Amino acid sequence: MLNIKNLHASIEEKKILKGINLIVNPGELHVIMGPNGAGKSTLASVLTGKDKFNIDNGEILFDGQIINELPPEERACKGMFMSFQYPIAIPGVNNMYFLKEALNSQKKYRGETQLDSIDFLGEMKTKLKYVGLEESFIHRPVNDGFSGGEKKRNEILQMITLEPKLSILDETDSGLDIDALKIISEGINNFRNKDRSFILITHYQRMLDYLKPDFVHVMIQGEIVKSGDKSLALELENKGYSWILNEKVETSQS
Repeated sequence: MLNIKNLHASIEEKKILKGINLIVNPGELHVIMGPNGAGKSTLASVLTGKDKFNIDNGEILFDGQIINELPPEERACKGMFMSFQYPIAIPGVNNMYFLKEALNSQKKYRGETQLDSIDFLGEMKTKLKYVGLEESFIHRPVNDGFSGGEKKRNEILQMITLEPKLSILDETDSGLDIDALKIISEGINNFRNKDRSFILITHYQRMLDYLKPDFVHVMIQGEIVKSGDKSLALELENKGYSWILNEKVETSQS
């Protein structure tokens, strides 16, 4: 599904990503952890086509197609989704209208039948239950006046509405209390299947108490320096990142 080959990226001539290689197959959940400034959010932004970042070298293949030059909206229509660490508010734009237009734009791109308001509302009533929200929620302006937990749940609602092939979740667990964390994790688990893949960016392993990742990767200084299973996240929780930094130094010196 996703194949990242020797990806180098920069912003304003500052090199951030320094040779990322990663393969995400259909149905897999990959977790990326690392200290602040490691390049995790930059990787998410580059994958989804944020224009302030420059790809200096390497390729991003999505479903076998090189997407380096594709604009964000076309990547989204092809099945890529990103939830933001700090979701923005859009005052005056009804949440239901926003979601319906986003979904129908993708359906139009794919040549599929678009939904009218009645059919869309019928679908939303079911999906709202997955993220623990009342129907009145979708008649409010997008993220305007929402609590932190509501914003994150709204991101997951967008994900399960658009049904992307690849979901990139950038610190979705940031600032959540235990109840909200459980609800969002359940929303992700209910959406998972053999065809849908995830990249979850996080600082902490606590969300992994509710999810079952296939791989955990550690990113430091713009590189993926170590990969493993869920036990790697637990080891990081106990030891921090210094031991991996020491390993990296020893490897470079040998």
